[in-house]
Amino acid sequence: RRPPRSDMGRGLTLLLLPLALLAAPAQAEGGTAAAEEVKIEVLHLPEACSPKSKKGDLLNAHYDGFLASDGSKFYCSRTQNEGHPKWFVLGVGQVIKGLDIAMMNMCPGEKRKVIIPPSLAYGQQGHAQGKIPPNATLIFEIELYAVNRGPRSVEAFNQIDKDSDKKLSELEISQYLKEEFARDGKKRHPSVHDEILADIFKKNDHDGDGFISAKEYNVYQHDEL
Repeated sequence: RRPPRSDMGRGLTLLLLPLALLAAPAQAEGGTAAAEEVKIEVLHLPEACSPKSKKGDLLNAHYDGFLASDGSKFYCSRTQNEGHPKWFVLGVGQVIKGLDIAMMNMCPGEKRKVIIPPSLAYGQQGHAQGKIPPNATLIFEIELYAVNRGPRSVEAFNQIDKDSDKKLSELEISQYLKEEFARDGKKRHPSVHDEILADIFKKNDHDGDGFISAKEYNVYQHDEL
């Protein structure tokens, strides 16, 4: 699968990402063992450290995972997916809770070594497929390459919400689709616009009121909305 575009906040993908991704629940804050926390060591910090990552951002990174007990490597992103860095949305449970925490406020080019306790990793169950035993403390070495505006960012919502009423009407989204189609210049049958518009409302207008509210759109629970 091709990596997401760097302008995810603007592209059609912000509304048409696979439903499984959009429905990924943000995990509850403050895990079962509140006393346990992620330990972060910054190995390299660029002089120009901006932008810093925040919840909902789309990150591109390489990371290696080790078992703290014996130092054995259980994961290396450079040997997966033809060696391409991983793309994921921060803070929404696409990675283990410990990595969601460890990669907050991180900037492109920064490298970190982090230690994640079992309660913020795979817990008592472990992860047999990933060769991670029960109650395992994990160590990750992370190199972050890119911090992009997430697919459901506040900026993207406000761009579509022309009348600033904190909800997206069919007309507003229809206009947004027309503008996006005009930008990429590809020829499409008029029915494509209608099909996409209908699909957007089917998947996002949960209360069926004919609008996509800030809450319905904002699946990543940004504080700004």
